[in-house]
Amino acid sequence: MAVNRLFSRGRFIVLCVLLGLAAVWVLYNYLELALEPISSTTTQVTKSQRGSIFDKNGKLLAVQSNFYHLSATPSTIRQSGAGAIEKTAEVLAPLLDMDELTIYSTIANARTDFVYIKKKLDETTHDNITAAIAKNGLKGLRFDTVAGRVYPENALASQLIGFMGDDGNGLSGIEYTYQDNLTPKTALLDTASSQIDTRGQNVYLTIDANLQYKLEKISAEAMESTGAESMMLLAADARTGNILSYISLPAADLNTYTTSTEAERIDRPAMYQYEPGSVFKVFSVASFIEKGCIKEDELFYCGGKTEITGPHGEKAYISCLDHHGWITAREALQYSCNCALAEMSMKCNETAFLEQLKKFGFGSKTGLEVPSEARGSIREPDNPYWSIRSKPTISIGQEMSVTALQMVQAMTAIANGGVPVKLSLVSKIVGFDGSVEYEHETEYLDRVVSKKTADYLLSCMETTAQYGTGTRANVGGVSIGVKTGTAQMLDPETKAYSETDFVSNCMAVFPVEKPEIILYIVITKAQGETYAGRIVAPVISQAADVIIDHLGMARSNAASLIHPASVSFYTGEASEINDTVPDFSGTPKRMLTSLLGRNDLKVLITGDGYVVSQTPEPGTPVTENMTIELFLE
Repeated sequence: MAVNRLFSRGRFIVLCVLLGLAAVWVLYNYLELALEPISSTTTQVTKSQRGSIFDKNGKLLAVQSNFYHLSATPSTIRQSGAGAIEKTAEVLAPLLDMDELTIYSTIANARTDFVYIKKKLDETTHDNITAAIAKNGLKGLRFDTVAGRVYPENALASQLIGFMGDDGNGLSGIEYTYQDNLTPKTALLDTASSQIDTRGQNVYLTIDANLQYKLEKISAEAMESTGAESMMLLAADARTGNILSYISLPAADLNTYTTSTEAERIDRPAMYQYEPGSVFKVFSVASFIEKGCIKEDELFYCGGKTEITGPHGEKAYISCLDHHGWITAREALQYSCNCALAEMSMKCNETAFLEQLKKFGFGSKTGLEVPSEARGSIREPDNPYWSIRSKPTISIGQEMSVTALQMVQAMTAIANGGVPVKLSLVSKIVGFDGSVEYEHETEYLDRVVSKKTADYLLSCMETTAQYGTGTRANVGGVSIGVKTGTAQMLDPETKAYSETDFVSNCMAVFPVEKPEIILYIVITKAQGETYAGRIVAPVISQAADVIIDHLGMARSNAASLIHPASVSFYTGEASEINDTVPDFSGTPKRMLTSLLGRNDLKVLITGDGYVVSQTPEPGTPVTENMTIELFLE
């Protein structure tokens, strides 16, 4: 009876009424939602863009661009009909610049149901293929959009700029060093629309792209004319440490980086370690003077070979290319005398000497904003290979290694009165909204030598340019100091010095009275002539001329725009060279031919017509083996 009361008719009616009301309520809400106007949805929109790289003047060097990977689903293509793979290959081949058989094999022999046909296609190719797919009714093909990189200047400063891989990460150069700045960082741009912005920061370099282009052209011509294996050129502002040009040849085209050779990818100024030879004598002499080991007017004897005796009577010899007799440190640099440097080193404690070289930065990284910078090395007395030859050999730039960056960094100390300035490649970093996140400020390092010592070395380098091994590096109207060096390279197989492979390099600073530019060039494994004074110094002259004109630096003999409306003709006799260099101005070429037969000096004549300028200047004392250059128009 209790059960019958539970399912009574009254209760059943109440239950049905409640269920009916619930159904009406659900239907009402459903109709209300269905009839409600469609409102805009707040979808998160992501804008992702890697920051760009510019030169100091805002010239674009690296920018993001979309690329497309074309892939295929083999099963879908097969199911679309007989001969579908053949037709797909036939249609795609000319558009992809690929062989039909290659495309056919890629699809037909795929081990999975997904295969890439070709990656990194540009926008035009993507559009052409899309149209061809629709026209020919092709199935099983799709595009994946990927963020890529375009390098408008191709191979210009390529090792410095670096390369970005397919995964969006920098693999070398500035692209690698500043990955965190260039890479977009997710941030809510607009709360109302939930739009997310992921634009990276822009990096501005210190190099001048237009100057870089001009100097790369000179460098390429020098490599070709010397048959060299590689070449480096660095030009830096001596006052700020900003690098204006950064060249490493051969170089890779960044837009076809994956097909480049290993030699084209090497960042030589930062990574290549070598023995600099006689250029290093500048820093050795500076160290000897700073440590009080020698005096500026002290004499050292060069008889073509210097004997070194060890504590146990063992002997070693340092050879020189000439017999210079009794000479000062200035003349030792002028003639690049090995014997004189060896004698100087014998007067200096090895610990003090090496400590001073380390103050110049040798054996340490410069800290420039590039990856994989090498340290170089200086042999220490506790090294098992240290011998009685080591100290004098180091003083002439051997038994140690440097990088081109270290050489330029060290030279900033000589150019700035003894205080080096830290090198830099990045001038500023700017946010997507234009805000300056970082701006480079000149950073002076600890004093290395006294101003007196630095000024003396600059003066010695000027003497070398005027009368010594660097005469071919001179430029018109601007004083320049140089030091050349030619060093035998170690043979990696025999571990001995090669008889055919040399590093030829030259360092220049100008103008000498108030240094603004440091210019350093290294030519490796030149064929035929290898002496730096003959193959590198002329390139220094060319490059310095370009830099001077590009930067608008004043020349003391700049041409006047006012013409006197009269022309003077030379009516005298052929010039003779006695104790001093005469004034050749206006001398016709036919009157100069008799000078070419001189055995005690070298006369170089450039151009035709009449002499318009000369090096060295009139009145300069004539020295043995002097080089006189005459420029005719």
